[in-house]
Amino acid sequence: MSDRCASLPPVTIDAIRRAAERLKGRVDRTPMHHSRTLSKATGVDVWVKYENQHLTGAFKERGALNRLLQLGEDERRRGVIAASAGNHAQAVAHHAQVLGVPATIVMPKATPNVKVEQTQARGAAIVLEGDTFDDAYAHALKLRDERNFVFVHPFDDAGVIAGQGTLALEMLEDEPALDTLVIPIGGGGLIAGMSVAAKAVKPSIRIVGVEAAMYPSFNQRLRGEACKASGQTIAEGIAVKAVGDLPFALARPLIDEIVLIEEAGFEQAIALYVTAEKTVAEGAGAASLAALLTAPEKFKGQKVGIVLTGGNIDTRLLASVLERSLVREGRIAVLRFIGDDRPGILATVARIIGDGGANILQVEHRRMKLDAPAKGVEFDIEIETRDARHTAEIITALKAAGFQASCL
Repeated sequence: MSDRCASLPPVTIDAIRRAAERLKGRVDRTPMHHSRTLSKATGVDVWVKYENQHLTGAFKERGALNRLLQLGEDERRRGVIAASAGNHAQAVAHHAQVLGVPATIVMPKATPNVKVEQTQARGAAIVLEGDTFDDAYAHALKLRDERNFVFVHPFDDAGVIAGQGTLALEMLEDEPALDTLVIPIGGGGLIAGMSVAAKAVKPSIRIVGVEAAMYPSFNQRLRGEACKASGQTIAEGIAVKAVGDLPFALARPLIDEIVLIEEAGFEQAIALYVTAEKTVAEGAGAASLAALLTAPEKFKGQKVGIVLTGGNIDTRLLASVLERSLVREGRIAVLRFIGDDRPGILATVARIIGDGGANILQVEHRRMKLDAPAKGVEFDIEIETRDARHTAEIITALKAAGFQASCL
């Protein structure tokens, strides 16, 4: 453990229980339910903790408020500062406003306007600085020193970690028989707090961490490897290049396994939450479910608690994820074929597709495509079907009519 970690107050089960008392009546106790639909989809006995039902839409309220409630009178007058482009920003802004504490949030310049506006609407002063989170973080530390603010770190802080740990207390109170907790890892604050709480309450419980394959910072540090994390991930909430020192020191001896998730896994989990649970998850929020979908064999025969950590996903991105899931399931497909450039050919093709029970979404035809003969035309027809088998039936019907269609 680094000297810095050694100087910080330890995060113990008692600290987490005190945090739970502080948060009572101030932060919603979110529901946890057994999911028959997700259990059937994964082959695992699944219990879901719905942290997307907080006022700001994510679990970050727990840690932010616990930290703010421990400020001294002088610290409250000085005000707090945080660096965040997402859920931590809104959590700090909201609870600082409720407590009457001045708050400044530093966000990267590329932060979507909607997130800036939502944070500002909660009473925080917004500073846009830098192209990346690291730039914003460095500027926040500079402003802290210049203006004597109190810095509220999103994960590398004992008060924040203790607040996040209250989540595990609630889960084990609601279902003491849980065998495993599957917890997303970004900076490590959530898994550190939850691991300390869960292992203290039930030493036999298994802790499985989940990281984005593009940002495996905890796993790399655990293996003693150089940290290599980069890329555009849909799970931006856990896209952290370096896990926090204190979270790593706390969680390292308590984590049993880490599962890495590719982008398709996050998308599949987001779509499944919508279709099966009728609820919305952001990319990082769906990480626990993605682990069950990616590696179900690791959880067979266990009663598994997963955390839907947040639901703050851009609506356009959500629409794209849902449409892409239809493509993966074979329910949306693009058929290509070359036909004669003569009147009525599209009507004939449309009739065959319609008679087969499929729906045409759009049609594109290209006369100048060199793959087609001079008197021919290349068609791309996007169709909606029940599933991949239904799509294959439509292709067979088209081929029987003389149209050599293939699925792109």
